[in-house]
Amino acid sequence: MTATVRIPTPLRSLTGGEAAVAVPSGSLATVLRELDAAYPGFGARVLDESGALRRFVNVYVGDDDVRFLGGLDTEVPAGVTVSIVPAVAGG
Repeated sequence: MTATVRIPTPLRSLTGGEAAVAVPSGSLATVLRELDAAYPGFGARVLDESGALRRFVNVYVGDDDVRFLGGLDTEVPAGVTVSIVPAVAGG
């Protein structure tokens, strides 16, 4: 059973240009570990040195922001889309 992860443009160089990749479902932490195993360096771009989500990276499971769910413990069911969205600043 897999979930789909939408890859933002700045990270597509790590996935060979792929805009979306299939990964085994499980917790968000598991999904991110699988991405890093398949695409080395991916985890370092999304997680900080302590293993937490970087502040400027927003992650959604379906339509829900994981910061308001269980964070990295959020379940990613099969068939669901995970969206990784880098924060945009302006001024």
